[in-house]
Amino acid sequence: MSVIKVNTHSADSLHLSDLRIVMLGSRWAGKSSSGNTILGRKEFDLRTSAQCVKRQGEVAGRQVTVVDTPGWWENYPIEKTPELIKQEIMLSVSLCPPGPHTLLLVIRVDRSFTEEHRRSIEEHLGLLSELVWSHTIVLFTWGDSLGDTTIEQHIESEGKDLQWLVEKCGNRYHVLNNMNRGDGTQVTDLLEKIEEMVSGNRGGHYEMNREILEKIEVMKRKKVERADERTKTTSNLREIQQTFIDKSLKLLPLRIVLLGSRWAGKSSSGNTILGREEFIMRTSAQCVKRQGEVAGRQVTVVDTPGWWENYPIEMTPELIKQEIMLSVSLCSPGPHILLLVLQVDTSFTERHRRSIEEHLGLLSELVWSHTIVLFTRGDCLGDTTIEQHIEGEGKDLQWLVEKCGNRYHVLNNKNRVDGTQVTELLEKIEEMVAGNSGDYFVIYPKMGKEKINFGPEEPPTPLEDTDHHLASRMGLDELWKKPSLPIKGARSIELPPPSMSGDSRPETAYDEQMSEGGTRVKNIIKGMDELWKRPSLPIKGARSIELPPPSMSEDTIPESGYDEEPISECGTLVESKMKGIVEYT
Repeated sequence: MSVIKVNTHSADSLHLSDLRIVMLGSRWAGKSSSGNTILGRKEFDLRTSAQCVKRQGEVAGRQVTVVDTPGWWENYPIEKTPELIKQEIMLSVSLCPPGPHTLLLVIRVDRSFTEEHRRSIEEHLGLLSELVWSHTIVLFTWGDSLGDTTIEQHIESEGKDLQWLVEKCGNRYHVLNNMNRGDGTQVTDLLEKIEEMVSGNRGGHYEMNREILEKIEVMKRKKVERADERTKTTSNLREIQQTFIDKSLKLLPLRIVLLGSRWAGKSSSGNTILGREEFIMRTSAQCVKRQGEVAGRQVTVVDTPGWWENYPIEMTPELIKQEIMLSVSLCSPGPHILLLVLQVDTSFTERHRRSIEEHLGLLSELVWSHTIVLFTRGDCLGDTTIEQHIEGEGKDLQWLVEKCGNRYHVLNNKNRVDGTQVTELLEKIEEMVAGNSGDYFVIYPKMGKEKINFGPEEPPTPLEDTDHHLASRMGLDELWKKPSLPIKGARSIELPPPSMSGDSRPETAYDEQMSEGGTRVKNIIKGMDELWKRPSLPIKGARSIELPPPSMSEDTIPESGYDEEPISECGTLVESKMKGIVEYT
């Protein structure tokens, strides 16, 4: 491919007195910073936001309007993008009526550009229809990283995917160095390129079909109304629960178990709760318990290994399932609360809901009355409330929150100095415990049943709390006598009797036959990190199951995030309903 250099000083280009620009791109691509460079001052907050922001100013004798949009994960498919973000992208073009003259697609020049990046951009711009490309310019940021390399050399060296994108945008591109805003020529050159593109479009601007935009705006208003109702309902529920709180309850030790998928933020949340780095931020196949004093009380936190976020329980290794079941025994006599950790910055589909329901099912139906949904990456919400996010994601997330008694909380693990978010979480836990009459969750191993402790009148027989988090803490003397360990949604696992004496930790707790060779548990534990990395997981009695990378699962098809119609469906209707999309000023 030969990159065509755009003539920025065409005699046919227009000089627009009013210029409207929309910034599009992935997170941390430099959209907000570029908006500040264009306007010549700091107008956009550089923090992540879930909402569009519009700013205006005079630049080189022109009145310029810039709309900054929330970004998507740069190499994720559109199915992983929350519905509210898709909605904001589509509504962005309506914030500068009658429509933007150009959409600047912001890409960092200091990072590689792969097929995954190209597909992600193509899918997200597809929300605005195929016609958007004739109004788009690629804006490369971090221009200082090029050094003596020209942008044309960079495009050629990156290969076919970046070349395809530049050609898709009519070979229109520009480079900004946001570290050198004193160089005004880079902005005036950009404005001239925009005017030349507008001239090539016969003075037209991009405008979406009003019928589609109005439909999205109506859906957004309904979501906001329902979010307000949810906020009021949750507030009323908390007020009622607070009336049951005994002052002595605030002084009692608190026991917490963190549950959730891999990379949801469990370990990071545990560190935020305890106020220091206690949990290592890497994948583990074993539970870890840590303790500390938080807000004047002793707090125990148990971190658990995670599952793939949208995979059924059959694809979770048996060892991980057993660790989840054992987790509640690590904080004897049982946890007051199980925090179900979810990322707030990715979509939540029926597959995610089913996966959570199946994995929590390992702990019985009673677990839900002791569970709070803990949303992480709270900084990504910006000015959007968590209630708006819940309503925007649709029925599956709403079902989960309601299953947990409308108990939820948001943590920003990047801002641990804000102690109020932890104290408020502890207050919500106290309210839930009070609502449960002070009960905690416990499993009775001798009965093979899950029960709730109802106070000193019925003293529990909890699992023994020792430093060994596998067999010695499980009360296996009784468990080994059972024919099998029941695991919801999976086959029974035959457990051969252990060979151990006293309190000493056995070399292996059991010989679980997870592969044809009957791999020892000790070896499984040591090699678990490698097991996760393999293309397939050995599951006894089943064929090898190929695992695509979790962030790029191509078969992940989300359910509707809207009762009326999901944003993705609106996007597919855009092109068929485009009537008079290009209006001429």
